[in-house]
Amino acid sequence: MTLQVRWLGRVPYAEADALQRALHSRSVDDHLLLLEHPHVYTMGSSAKAEHVLVDPATVGADHVSADRGGDVTYHGPGQLVGYPIVSLGEWRAGQRDVAAYVRRLEAVLVAVLADFGIEAGRSEGYPGVWVGDEKVAAIGVRVARGRTRHGFALNVDPDLAMFDHIVPCGIRDRQVTSMAKCLGATPDLRTVADRIVARFVEFFGHDVVERHDVVWRERDADPAAFTRGAGASAERPVRLLGRLAAAGVTVPEAAARPGWMKVKASFDDGYLEMKQRVRRLDLHTVCESAGCPNIFECWADRTATFMILGERCTRACGFCLIDTRYPEPVDLDEPERVAVAVREMGLAHAVVTCVARDDLADGGAAVFAATVAAIRRENPLTRVELLISDCKGDEASLATIFASRPDVLNHNLETVARLQRAARPSAGYARSLAVLARAKDAGLTTKSGLIVGLGETVPEVRAAIRDLRAVGVDLLTVGQYLQPTARHLPVVRWWTPEEFDVLGAYARDLGFAHVECGPLVRSSYHARAGADGMAPATP
Repeated sequence: MTLQVRWLGRVPYAEADALQRALHSRSVDDHLLLLEHPHVYTMGSSAKAEHVLVDPATVGADHVSADRGGDVTYHGPGQLVGYPIVSLGEWRAGQRDVAAYVRRLEAVLVAVLADFGIEAGRSEGYPGVWVGDEKVAAIGVRVARGRTRHGFALNVDPDLAMFDHIVPCGIRDRQVTSMAKCLGATPDLRTVADRIVARFVEFFGHDVVERHDVVWRERDADPAAFTRGAGASAERPVRLLGRLAAAGVTVPEAAARPGWMKVKASFDDGYLEMKQRVRRLDLHTVCESAGCPNIFECWADRTATFMILGERCTRACGFCLIDTRYPEPVDLDEPERVAVAVREMGLAHAVVTCVARDDLADGGAAVFAATVAAIRRENPLTRVELLISDCKGDEASLATIFASRPDVLNHNLETVARLQRAARPSAGYARSLAVLARAKDAGLTTKSGLIVGLGETVPEVRAAIRDLRAVGVDLLTVGQYLQPTARHLPVVRWWTPEEFDVLGAYARDLGFAHVECGPLVRSSYHARAGADGMAPATP
């Protein structure tokens, strides 16, 4: 029995919940998600409103309802949260012994605390794990269809004052504590996570553990986006290389581009016609802005990926050529011009993407929806594929896009868990999986893509592909990374066509409806072929 373990870093509660739900309903694997949350108070199924003593917003915390058992509790930085999504064996008449499952979780945590020299145990009549009369770990679970969700929260070194604003777990006469308070020193969070994994496997009996972590960083490290120009010479992307080094990547001497990565320019009539049309309608394409190597093939075939919301991105991903200067105002006529271009080109399948617009309250969601509506007014038989940003995980913004009912909803994971911060520090592994999970929950055909060559390993790529399939992604693209300029992330290695073939076969065996996997593959490569055979979106 295999256990998929992921350390996800700091993840907003709603995103972790969406990811849990997807893995619970769609994955055949057992999972253990380990993470921290930003400040949040969660209300279980038996929570009482009077147990929240202040307005959470006044102390910088969110306030959400959860479908786990128990009363109100707090999650925040310095608290290690574990969400096991595992299948429980039958107890009797198809039922699962939830009480026994909770006792095993408690036993895992008691053993972990003992590993650090802390004597802890259960307290009769009070759930969770206790050191004397003080609670050090809370447990709240939900079991449905024999699979578990929610889990435990171990106080490693959180701000214990945050518990003063609630009646923790509805227990008025007892206090909470932390490992740091018990030890008189703060234990390393990663070491605690390592012990949780080891003890979880011991008590739950998994034979194989596949673990992949996003990069661990100091709690107060700056997670902000970067500009490629800051601290970098024209020759060496200093901050990017530093983030690669933090992820354990050693950059070799640059190697010549292999023959299979060389593309011959072809300025035929189809290409020139497409270029003129794009200019005449004052449109942008990701084909040009991102330096796609397939532009000559695709434009000659009169296909293109339209890029809305301007050509300046508010993020500076380490692999992307798109301009990162301050964005210009939104062009409200752009959706109609895209629709005209689709009509003039006679497209049966139109792909629309965007720059990230974190300067907009909705991340540009309304313009996406307007573009879908305009295309369908002008071209009612045309299928529409959207390649979206994460809209910072905002549920309302994503719902606006989903409600436009694109035939394919694409959001790229881009790279493996370990390299997320090096490649796209303003995004997140868990957030992207949650976006795709939400799109699938909305009844959409979902698609995602990876680029390789940044220093990832084969097992890491396979794990990322497996995670995408586990949240219900239907269509997959995998291609080789090409360094746009010397100030972008370097190519660490060139994957061979044979390696892509093996990777593609692995993905197909997992059940993806369509896989494009090859050196020159990009997100929109053969997009129409990928969508063929998928059920159309419903109004």
